[in-house]
Amino acid sequence: RGSLVEDSADNDNFRVKRYIAKYTINPALTHGIGHIVGSLEVGKLADLVLWRPAFFGVKPSTILKGGMIAAAAMGDPNASIPTPQPVHYRNMFGAYGGGLKTSVTFVSQAALNNPAVSALGLNKPLVAVKGTREVKKKDMIHNNWMPKIEVDPETYQVLADGVDLSCEPATVLPMAQRYFLF
Repeated sequence: RGSLVEDSADNDNFRVKRYIAKYTINPALTHGIGHIVGSLEVGKLADLVLWRPAFFGVKPSTILKGGMIAAAAMGDPNASIPTPQPVHYRNMFGAYGGGLKTSVTFVSQAALNNPAVSALGLNKPLVAVKGTREVKKKDMIHNNWMPKIEVDPETYQVLADGVDLSCEPATVLPMAQRYFLF
């Protein structure tokens, strides 16, 4: 939709905040786990995904869970060169043994209240999801625009707050197949 009222002519800071919120806190809020993950705040799990800027949103380079490397893009461990192909995501030491205790398993409140669950002997703590039935678009961080949508049933023209939303077919698709060749 282009620039918004909050955007500055000097920088893209607010646009970057909107984009990052779409990958982090907003999905966490939507799935009812925003009280535990999704942003770096006191009392939340400090799980981080590190990206090379060229691959942001497509291929993370390292995934940190509870301060430990849980997964990373790795080539063949037996290779004698620094950049072996193919590169796959492999579990690291944070995904094994005691590292599992630094993460949680999200379940419904009904499952958490079930006495049979404690008999399972799980290594990970269980945390109930919250608010999944009440979350609304207005609850999204930096992405709460709610335009009035109109669709002409005969021409299929779509308007958002009276502005036509038509666009030309894409000739180049970002974050598509070329990012997954290697």
